[in-house]
Formats: sequence, C-alpha cells, structure tokens
Amino acid sequence: MLWRGGLRISETLALNETDVDPRRGSVMVRHGKGDKRREAGMDPFGFEQLAAWLAHRVSLPPGLLFCVIDGQTRGRRWAATAARAELRHLAIEAGVRRRFAPHQLRHAHAVELAREGVAVNIIQRQLGHSDLGTTSAYLQGIDPSEIIDAVRSRKPPTISATAGLQL
Repeated sequence: MLWRGGLRISETLALNETDVDPRRGSVMVRHGKGDKRREAGMDPFGFEQLAAWLAHRVSLPPGLLFCVIDGQTRGRRWAATAARAELRHLAIEAGVRRRFAPHQLRHAHAVELAREGVAVNIIQRQLGHSDLGTTSAYLQGIDPSEIIDAVRSRKPPTISATAGLQL
C-alpha cells in the first residue's frame, strides 16, 4: 500500500477490508491527511502482493485491513509506531544498510510514476496533495541524468530561432 499505492502509513492503517477493490484497481482512502477522502489507484502487482494477506485476513475479526494479528488485541488497530518499527526491522533483515522510513516508499511511488510518464497533476491527485508544490518536492528524487536525457531528447523547433529578427 505504501509503495504501490503511494499511501501514507496513517492512511494505510486506517483502511477497512472493504476499502480495497482489486478488480477495479482502487483503494478508498477515507481518512487522508486533514481527514480528506480520496480514491487512489494501485497496480495489479500491488494487489498480487496483498493477496496472501487478504487470504489470511479472513481468519481475523472483521474490520481494519491491517491489524494486530495475535494476543489480546487481535484484530484491533495496529499502531503507526509499531508498524514503522516492524518495517524498519524488516528492512534491516533484508540487508538495507541506510536508515529506512516507510514514507520513503511513498516518495518512491511518486518518482516511479513520473519516470513512467504519468502527468504531475495525476500524481498529485494519487498522493492526495492539495498543493502541486508538495508533489514537485517529492519528485526531487529524480536523478539529474534523467533530466539531462529528457531535455537532450527534445525535438528541434519547426521554426528558426532567428525567424523574424533583423540581424
């Protein structure tokens, strides 16, 4: 949800089971930042990764999509601090040597969409940003060589640069 859907950790932990629609490729974010509601997209790969959890999720009490899976609080809200700690632990186990924060997955989502040619205003809506400047800040992660390649690959103008000028 964080990487392939670009959701914030708080948005992800507030999802109910009924908020995901793999057939449609959508996720209903009912409690985004500022308690704003939006529908976000997620690709088939993201839903494939989620499938194993959804299959296990049916054995837990109905409600939140991501919840505590054992103990006395089974089925209840998973605290954001606990989720962050677990994700950091998994990153270390996976060999990630740099400091890891789950929000980096949201940034990665935005940068990947931009690299794939998705318009910035679509990325803005996907992420739930009210200000395009915020989305632009996310895209600072684009490698300078990509910018250079994009500008270098521009087609020449169809009109001379000196057209209409008297020299």
